[in-house]
Amino acid sequence: MSETEHRPRIGILVVTYNAASTLQSTLDRIPVDFRHQIDEILISDDASHDDTVEMGLAWRDANEAVPTTVIRHINNLGYGGNQKAGYQLAIEKGLDIIVLLHGDGQYAPEALPEMVGPLIRGEADAVFGSRMMVPGSARAGGMPLYKFLGNKILTGVENRMLKSSLTEFHSGYRAYRVAALAELPIANNTDEFDFDTQIIIQLLDAGKRIVEIPIPTYYGDEICYVDGIKYAKDVLRDVAQYRLTKIGIGTHSWVPTDAEYDLKEGEGTSHTVIMDLLRGVPKGRVLDLGCSGGRLSEKIRAAGHHVTGLDGMDIPGVRDRVDQFFLGDLEAGIPAEVGSGFDVVIAADVIEHVRNPTRLLRQMADVLGPDGQLIISTPNFGHWYSRGRVALGAFDYDRRGILDETHLRFFSRRSLRRVFKTAGLDELELRYTGLPLDVLSRDDSWKSRTLRRFDRFLVRLRPTMFGYQFVARLEPHHAGTVTHD
Repeated sequence: MSETEHRPRIGILVVTYNAASTLQSTLDRIPVDFRHQIDEILISDDASHDDTVEMGLAWRDANEAVPTTVIRHINNLGYGGNQKAGYQLAIEKGLDIIVLLHGDGQYAPEALPEMVGPLIRGEADAVFGSRMMVPGSARAGGMPLYKFLGNKILTGVENRMLKSSLTEFHSGYRAYRVAALAELPIANNTDEFDFDTQIIIQLLDAGKRIVEIPIPTYYGDEICYVDGIKYAKDVLRDVAQYRLTKIGIGTHSWVPTDAEYDLKEGEGTSHTVIMDLLRGVPKGRVLDLGCSGGRLSEKIRAAGHHVTGLDGMDIPGVRDRVDQFFLGDLEAGIPAEVGSGFDVVIAADVIEHVRNPTRLLRQMADVLGPDGQLIISTPNFGHWYSRGRVALGAFDYDRRGILDETHLRFFSRRSLRRVFKTAGLDELELRYTGLPLDVLSRDDSWKSRTLRRFDRFLVRLRPTMFGYQFVARLEPHHAGTVTHD
């Protein structure tokens, strides 16, 4: 293979808006000995009112050795929207690396070789140019004091909330591995200036490798279109939205979705209660409906049971965590090939996801063996959180929890028991879990312990109001069986 075939295809995305006076000089500063490595320069103009496009076309014609495409958006897409359009074009053109360069010259084109270096060497998924890595360089380069202080404060808050350690969140000099960008939901990101913050959050959430390199700071006569106060509010809102969505509050589409259902290992959670209920059951065959990635199945299997998993998605790793796995949509029923004669059938947070939970419960009973039991967990819609949202006229869906956007049915204790009765099931035991406080914090400080004890007290005091989830142990109805409250 030739060196060209081994070399990644590099693109430079130059975002411009009313940059007629600076665009050509910025492009001229691209190192001559680096230009042969550039496969394409994409000049993306965001409906400028000046001659930016004409300046770009003139530079293209005068520098034919560097493939250059000039694009002018008819409507202003915004800073983030312009980037989204450019990255989509980079994906369509099959580029491997894309560097974001501002047409106003504020970020040094001379640093392009250093920006792409870690990506070429396979050391990173994203490279950020940081003006804050070298102490004193930002102020020496002309960064106003208020911007310097704002940058430092915001970066500190973001690092703390995101558990990251970047020296700067607010540099617009970025280089990305295009394949990494293609994995992120950037199409859902804002079109405003906080697009850069949202993409950092998405990279961190996906566990992508971010490398920072020091870059010089330059402030010239360029016009700043950023409203600093609004930008700061937007950035802090983004971080808050991310943290809230991750614990289940809100459904912000730019926050990545977890394909796998998390294992709830905290004290008093539904999965912990299910494992406790299984301790009283002889080792046998267990069917785990909606097993997701098999995290709960793995614990059940470790307890000595033979576990069959069924889910609508074949999540990587699930087949290693169960003894048998079947792919199937529970809306269509339990597939015949799953078999029958199970000692326990578990539906952990499942029945709220189907349109006809009564039918599913009957099918679960049908695949039980003699003396088999069902274990069901489902959220309590009567919990103070969902009650409060309704009472305040603020009902909406969340990413997870009681108001999960994928839930098709909601249950109070009364309605859940009615479903059990209609399905021909007797309730042997009904337990209640408290708030999923481990999602907020897993520490064992006195504050956390006190909060957990107080939540448990409230659950005991009034379970229909403070119980977060129901966990029920059931069996098919037999004549003479007494239902326990």
